[in-house]
Amino acid sequence: MDSFALISNQIFNGFSVASIFLLAALGLALSFGLMRVINMAHGEMLMLGGYFAFLTMQIIPGGMGLLVALPVAFIGAAATGGLLQTTLISRLAKRPLDTLLATWGVSLILQQASRDIFGAIGVEVQAPTWLDGGIQITEGMFAGVSLPATRLFIIAVAILVLIGLTLIFRHTRIGLLIRAVNQDRMMAAATGIEVKRADLIIFCLGSGIAGLAGVVLAILGPVTPSVGQSYIVPAFLVVVMGGLGSIAGTTIAALMLGLFSALAQIYVDVSMAQVLLLVFVIVFIQFRPQGVIAQKSRALDV
Repeated sequence: MDSFALISNQIFNGFSVASIFLLAALGLALSFGLMRVINMAHGEMLMLGGYFAFLTMQIIPGGMGLLVALPVAFIGAAATGGLLQTTLISRLAKRPLDTLLATWGVSLILQQASRDIFGAIGVEVQAPTWLDGGIQITEGMFAGVSLPATRLFIIAVAILVLIGLTLIFRHTRIGLLIRAVNQDRMMAAATGIEVKRADLIIFCLGSGIAGLAGVVLAILGPVTPSVGQSYIVPAFLVVVMGGLGSIAGTTIAALMLGLFSALAQIYVDVSMAQVLLLVFVIVFIQFRPQGVIAQKSRALDV
């Protein structure tokens, strides 16, 4: 494989990695943008999505199983996130440090529970046969470039999620209410908008998207109790670099970090690429501390 084909393959892999980063980070961006809550259990929503996919495909094996697993994982993770928000986070909303510690404790509990139920080694989710193979380019300037179907599927899921979020926020009443709460929480409450209901909806939505991330990760590798922790740090880096609560900024940051990570792995191993990724974010924040897109909000004026 010549160097051009190698770089082209890594750029495609970068888009795939960026899609996973985006799905993992969107929930954090949504909850932080509206409530300024740092949910340390967000990675476990991703883990739950993987286990929901495993259980679904035990009942419905084959190609249909994965398509059914996506809504099952979304609903299951969203319900778990809603339960967490209602019983814990809403009661600690005005105490950020307590929220941080409480969600970290929930994270540990969920990891141990999954370890007791499914084992520490992890479970395998068999990708359907229609995800075998891919597109192989054999002629022209892109000869040697390979586009695996699994990676194309992950990119498609991320694009559909972004389109869905855009439609919800711009063309539905609940999206209008959420934008109102995000812009000025006090004024929204004064006009009769149920801000707590908006908080619950956005938390469920973010957790559900993390569940979808768990499904696409499940077809790449085994689902383990710590799989969420592997992606929570990159997800936080994406949110910080994107602009703390900005969906557009989160998308751009995910693309930047995904491409950077994939291209760095041409020259260094995975561990060193992660170190370089962290250094890149630190340097970027030094020059642009507000992130890619600065989000103006008065969400927590009260």
